[in-house]
Amino acid sequence: MNDIVGGQAFGTALQLEAGAIGRIEAVAGGGADIRLDRGMIELLSGDADPALAMAGEIGAMIRMTVAGRSVVAAIHELGSAGEMIAARIAFLGEGIADAAGRLTAFRRGVTRYPLPGTPVHAVSTPDMGAIFSAGDMAHVEIGTVHPTASTRAALLVDAMLGKHFALLGSTGTGKSTATALILHRICRMAPAGHIVMIDPHGEYEAAFAEVGASYGVSNLAMPYWLMNFEEHCEVLLTTTGAERQTDADILAKCLLAARQKNRAAETVARITVDSPIPYVLSDLTTIIQTEMGKLDKASNSAPYLRLKQKIDEIRSDPRYHFMFSGMLVGDSMKSFIKRIFRLPGEGKPISVIDVSGVPSEITSVVVSVLARCVFDYAIWARGQAQHPVLLVCEEAHRYVPSDRTANTGPVRRILERIAKEGRKYGVSLGLVTQRPSDLAEGVLSQCGTIIAMRLNNERDQAFVRAAMPEGARGFLDTIPALRNREAIICGEGVPIPIRVAFDDLDEDLRPASNDPVFSELWRRSGDEDALVEHVIGRWRNQGR
Repeated sequence: MNDIVGGQAFGTALQLEAGAIGRIEAVAGGGADIRLDRGMIELLSGDADPALAMAGEIGAMIRMTVAGRSVVAAIHELGSAGEMIAARIAFLGEGIADAAGRLTAFRRGVTRYPLPGTPVHAVSTPDMGAIFSAGDMAHVEIGTVHPTASTRAALLVDAMLGKHFALLGSTGTGKSTATALILHRICRMAPAGHIVMIDPHGEYEAAFAEVGASYGVSNLAMPYWLMNFEEHCEVLLTTTGAERQTDADILAKCLLAARQKNRAAETVARITVDSPIPYVLSDLTTIIQTEMGKLDKASNSAPYLRLKQKIDEIRSDPRYHFMFSGMLVGDSMKSFIKRIFRLPGEGKPISVIDVSGVPSEITSVVVSVLARCVFDYAIWARGQAQHPVLLVCEEAHRYVPSDRTANTGPVRRILERIAKEGRKYGVSLGLVTQRPSDLAEGVLSQCGTIIAMRLNNERDQAFVRAAMPEGARGFLDTIPALRNREAIICGEGVPIPIRVAFDDLDEDLRPASNDPVFSELWRRSGDEDALVEHVIGRWRNQGR
């Protein structure tokens, strides 16, 4: 830190105006080097105001007067300079000091920079209230600003949803509860909203029982014919390389013919292999059989036999009935869209899609169909009465991994497209993950608001640090030291970067994600025979 000491001797005391805790030494575009008076910092450490008591610490805010305005900055680096404390600060924004010296009309960004020698002052709790106030903008309150006990932390809903958001945190930090808290507050503010949540572990059904509808393998009833050609290939093709291309060509020809057989096709001017026109699986197998009968050599029939065998396998597998049941042949597209998008919501604006019971080999396809329906509906609804949709993806790194060799083709492409183009059409994306470094960097960079809880892995910390804006640097260093249910939030959804202690969420509104308490459960015994029998019954019946 010697490079930020300035030109004065180490032991020289600062000559400060009344109330100041230090002064500016050198100024750069995004921040400045300052010198703090150790005696003043120690004096304030016992103040009853917790904001003043943490003056001079990492993450603490300071203010200085420049051309009649109050410029606010955050401390992000500290060092020793003899009797003084050397520090680096990052500028956050500016406001106006009223006659009593209170901060008002705060806004992000700095128009006038302080000069070397400008005194710096500690920021009080009333100042924090002015800095973090959402004013008359639509917002939801989710907790309190650290270190105060009364300054409310608000998320600006339109800014956060308009440019996507990501919630990141290691397992056990309260990530699921924080997700539920934010969505509950949004549902309370917008009871006629439209939220679709992909729940990979079946933990959110209980949390949103009162304000949402839950769909799983027992009641999702997703029509298989909603899949586009790429998704059909993902489910039905089992080969690779040149053989896969041959199989795909045959499937495209036969699938188009099957769609054209439906009566609904008569009203459509131009049908493609991607058109969401219902068709009967038995029609598809019949067409494949007919095409195979036209072949000259029996040796060329292998691709047709592979397709037919795979279709028959899926039709007979009870695990796939939620999607490939014969009951799903009718044109149920309208009712499916209305159910999943909550149109109308009737006071229950969120759909929780529990994919924990979906066979793992087609989970990504199910998520792809849901995400694509959200996006395609928004595209074709342009010019009509808009119904913006928020799509929340838990365990997002499963679907858009940083490793492009992972087998997540269709779902990766649609989520990347939503991240890049969704806001133009009224589709917002919320990504929730415990491994941000495993998430595709291009997708995370599209998230305008980042909510970072404690991250234990250094690679994850570095990844988030690279994704966050410059002004959040003072807060980023505290990510490994965050307590459970605390987060650093920066970006469009907050006035300036902020450290938040989340509100408590009622027990019945929390997701079912509590970890088992080994020390307690391993002291219990009894009735194991009946329990094992019951579990085996559910296991064999694939029942939940």
